[in-house]
Amino acid sequence: MIRLSGLRKSFGENTVLDGVDLDIAPGRVTALIGPSGSGKSTLLRCVNLLEVPEAGSLELDTLRITFNPDGRLPQKDVLAVRRSTGMVFQNFQLFPHRTVMENVTESLVIVQRWPLDRARARAAELLRTVGMGDKADAYPATLSGGQQQRVAIARALAASPKLLLCDEPTSALDPELAAEVVDVLGRLAEDGMTMLMATHDLRLAGRIAQHVVFLQGGEIVEQGPPAEIFGHPRDERTIRFVRTLSNTA
Repeated sequence: MIRLSGLRKSFGENTVLDGVDLDIAPGRVTALIGPSGSGKSTLLRCVNLLEVPEAGSLELDTLRITFNPDGRLPQKDVLAVRRSTGMVFQNFQLFPHRTVMENVTESLVIVQRWPLDRARARAAELLRTVGMGDKADAYPATLSGGQQQRVAIARALAASPKLLLCDEPTSALDPELAAEVVDVLGRLAEDGMTMLMATHDLRLAGRIAQHVVFLQGGEIVEQGPPAEIFGHPRDERTIRFVRTLSNTA
């Protein structure tokens, strides 16, 4: 179980997360939905400590981190969290001057100190998993957006993280390319990968998530199974949000 308790995060006078409590069950996919500015992406970035909350706590297996206003954390705790999480960004963030193979092996060789042969073998396995095995020597600029995102997923999985964080993984893609990424994430979900994803794509959330969390104003308004949140939401704010996205889909 991964547990977030009382997370608060502000940027200046703007409170982005206001006491968020969330349990993320292992082997399941949790989807974060909500309007722009609701705190979805910030919550993801707080989980892997790209942003440090000023209050609350994070529990990840046997690790427990309590946050305080000065934002200081022991480096060993930061590294422990980063080793346990993989991040897939909205805009891929691949190294343009590195090949596909080099993008996936970079963190294994530089950070994890894997031998190059072992790192390349792991990368080749993951590239086959995401359907990019024949593009190992290609550069990102020669790939479609969907292909780049699949490489980014392989890179995030390289060190066998316990939790995969996905920040709007399909929003930069047209529907056809988004479908490629949804297929890959769907297979990972079927294999029991624990995922926390922020998304505006209700079809993505409805297809692969077992739990949906609706945020607004930095607070969790409502949460539950997809059929309940999308089909029978209780809170008026959830009803309006789901209706708006359904009408624009």
